[in-house]
Amino acid sequence: MADITRRLGWRHLRGAPTAHIRHHRSGKLAHDGPGLSFWFRSLSAALSEVPVDDRELAMTFHARTADFQDVAVQATVTYRVSDPAVAAARLDFSIDPDTGVWRGAPLEQLGTLLTETAQQHALDVLARTPLSAALVDGVTSVRERVAAGLAAEPRLPATGIEIVAVRVVALRPEPEVERALRTPAREQIQQEADRATYERRAVAVERERTIAENELASKIELARREEQLVEQRGTNTRREAEESAAADKVRAEAEATRTVRLAEAEAARSVKLSEAEAERSVRLAEAEAARAVKLSEAEADKQLRLADAEARRTQRLSEAEAARTVVLADAEAARSVRLARAEAEAAREVGEARAQAQAAWLRVHADAGVDGVATLQAHAAARLAESLPQIDSVTISPDVLTGLLARLGAGDRA
Repeated sequence: MADITRRLGWRHLRGAPTAHIRHHRSGKLAHDGPGLSFWFRSLSAALSEVPVDDRELAMTFHARTADFQDVAVQATVTYRVSDPAVAAARLDFSIDPDTGVWRGAPLEQLGTLLTETAQQHALDVLARTPLSAALVDGVTSVRERVAAGLAAEPRLPATGIEIVAVRVVALRPEPEVERALRTPAREQIQQEADRATYERRAVAVERERTIAENELASKIELARREEQLVEQRGTNTRREAEESAAADKVRAEAEATRTVRLAEAEAARSVKLSEAEAERSVRLAEAEAARAVKLSEAEADKQLRLADAEARRTQRLSEAEAARTVVLADAEAARSVRLARAEAEAAREVGEARAQAQAAWLRVHADAGVDGVATLQAHAAARLAESLPQIDSVTISPDVLTGLLARLGAGDRA
């Protein structure tokens, strides 16, 4: 597709090297050729773009053979536009002056023309060929017939089309027919495989028989050698027993001699040990006696020193205790004297205070005009009250309260 750009009312076209551009202006050919680049006005320009490169057209169609079997044909046709002027005149390759896109579908028209033409020649050759021959030589015959038919087709040169090559990719029957055709070959291959399997099994059986015979011969030889081995083992065992008995005899004699020598050595050692032990006991007894004497003397001396020290300590403690007792007695006597003096002084001061209080109390009652008897009675009542215990609550019965109220009322009337 050509590239078209806009500039102030003008259009600029730039074509590809594989595209043939034809530019008509006012009915006259202004530009013609591949890979052109020019300015034009869209209102007065008619543009055509014809591709001149080789193009591949893949096609698939079905055909029927002479024995009425359906086959699928896959082919590819390579073509190119050899005369762009004729092709632009026969097919609509015009492009839009604003976008550069084809107005129609010229390549689809070419594809339809080539497909129908090739299909016509392929159907013609397959209709006279049976299926087996078509599968064997059908690809070559169809390719040659289609190439010849397209080369002889008069419409293609008149349209400016040149056929470059024709390829038939595949020619295949229906899946069921293809499976049926494959069955004989598959069966033959399977028979060959079975035959090879049977031969392999026969060879395996023969080899297994040879192996079994070899194993049997090996077992017989092993049994014979085992018998020889048992006899040799008996001989060896008997010889070992004899050698062991002789060795035990020599070992017993040596052990007896060793025991006698050990007993003699032990007796001599015991005598020496007894003598050494007796001598050691004597020395120990002497040492123990000397140690006991020294310990007794040391213990007596220690007891004497302890007795002297204890006597001195007891004497010091007695003296200290006596001095302490004297000091405590003096202190207690002085304290007692001070306490007695303090109590006497306090008692004297309390008595003086009470006497002063009584005198003041009596003066107060005398000043108030109370006779001496009443004053003494009040004073005695106060002393009695001071001597009585504390009373928390008083319970008065109704009859006592009634009598007291009656007396109070009588006193008021009097």
